[in-house]
Amino acid sequence: MKVLKIFQLALKYLYRYRRRYLFLAAALIFGFGIVTFITALKDGMAENVYNSAQSHYAGDIVITGDDQSSLQRAYINSAGVETILSAIEETALNPTEMVLRTHSGNKGVVFFNGEAVRLKYVIGVDWENEARFFKKLNYSFPPINDLEGDDSIILSMPVAEELGTRIGDSLILETETRTGQKNTGVFIVRAIVEDTSIFGYYKAYVSRLTLNRLLRFGDNDCSAVGLFFSDRSRVDEKKIILQNALEDKLQMGPLVSNRDELEQENNLSWSGIKYMILTIPVYLSEVSELLNAMDILTYFLYIMMLMIIFVSAMVTYRLILHERMKEVGTMRAIGFYEVDIRFLLTMETVFLGVISLAAGFILARIIIYFSGFLSFSWFPSFEIFMKEGRLSARYMPRTIFTNIIAVFCILFPAVWFPSYRASRSPLPNMLSGGMK
Repeated sequence: MKVLKIFQLALKYLYRYRRRYLFLAAALIFGFGIVTFITALKDGMAENVYNSAQSHYAGDIVITGDDQSSLQRAYINSAGVETILSAIEETALNPTEMVLRTHSGNKGVVFFNGEAVRLKYVIGVDWENEARFFKKLNYSFPPINDLEGDDSIILSMPVAEELGTRIGDSLILETETRTGQKNTGVFIVRAIVEDTSIFGYYKAYVSRLTLNRLLRFGDNDCSAVGLFFSDRSRVDEKKIILQNALEDKLQMGPLVSNRDELEQENNLSWSGIKYMILTIPVYLSEVSELLNAMDILTYFLYIMMLMIIFVSAMVTYRLILHERMKEVGTMRAIGFYEVDIRFLLTMETVFLGVISLAAGFILARIIIYFSGFLSFSWFPSFEIFMKEGRLSARYMPRTIFTNIIAVFCILFPAVWFPSYRASRSPLPNMLSGGMK
C-alpha cells in the first residue's frame, strides 16, 4: 500500500512542480529527440544502402564465377550451375528466393536514332522468376503489360534521356562475346526506371536467355547465382556452410571480408573458372567507411546530449529540493523513511522521463519527416542512402532501448545524489527550510 501511495504522490508532485521541471523536460525532449533522429536516420541509411546493393547484386549471398581466359570474365557454365544448385539443396540453406543473372560488364552500348550510350551494367534476368523484384522498382515510366519476351529491355532514366527514347521504341544493343567479337540485338523498350544511383545510373535489364546468346554463353549458363534470406543474421554462417560444401566440387576462392581482399584475389592468376561466395558487406566495404564516420558524429552528439541532460537534471533537482525542504521534513515527521523519500523523488524522475522520452520520440519523427523533403542532388550518388528519393529512418527496437537506458542511467545519478543528501539532513533543518 505504501508503494502505491508513493506512486500517487510522485504523480501529484510532478504535476504540482511541473513549471520547475520544464527546463529538465525540455532538455530531455530535445536531447532524446536529436539522438533518436541521428541513430534512426543512420540505421535507415544503412538499410537503404543494403537493399540497393541487394537488388543490384541479386542476393544476400552471391556465388560468382571468374574465367580469366574469357573477355567476359563473369561466367558460370551449366555444369557449375548444376553443382551450385545441388549444394544449396544438400545443405538445406532454404533461401526465400534464388535467382540466376548474366552480366556483360561495361562493354554494352545502346543505339537509338543516331545516338549511342555506353552502359555500365547490362544484366540478363529471368522475367518470370524475378517478377517480384520488377514490381518493386521505382519507375519513371512503368511497363504497360507484364514483363516478358526475349526482345524486352528496361532502361534507367539517364540512359533513356540521353538517347531520347520512350516506351515502345526499338533500339540496338551491342555487346562483346566471350571471344571478343561484337554482337548486336534489337530490343523494345518496355519500361524506364527512376534510378540515378551508382548502382543504376547507366543500366539496362534484358532477358537472360537473349543476353547469353549475344555473349555466346550456353542457354543455361550465367554469371552469378543469388540467394535471398529472410533472416540476415545467419548469412555469414550460411556462406561458410556453402563454401565447405563446394570446396571439393569446384575451384573455390577463399572467403573475403571486404573489397580490397576481393580485388587482391581477382588479381591472382588461375586456369579454368574460379568461384567466389560473396555477401553484401564485401561489396559495401567502402560505403561502410562513410557510415562509420556517421557513427563518430553520432557518438559525439550522444555524449554531448547526455552531458546536457545530466547538468540540467543536477541543477533542476538542487533547486526543487531546496524549495521543497519543508515538505520533505513534514513527510519525515509523519513517518516516511529516508529511503521512502528517495524512492518518491526517483519515481517522479521515472514519470518525467517516460513522458519526456515519448515526446522526444515524437519530435524525432517530426524532424525525420521534414528532412525527407530535403534535396541532396548536390551530393553525387547520395541516392543509394535514400528510399524512393527521400531520406528514411529505421527505428530498431534495440537501438531505441539503448537510447532510453542511456538517458535513465544519466537521470538516476543526477536525482539520487541530491535526494540522498536532502533525505539525510537533520529534521529541524528540513522543517526550517535548510539543508546541510
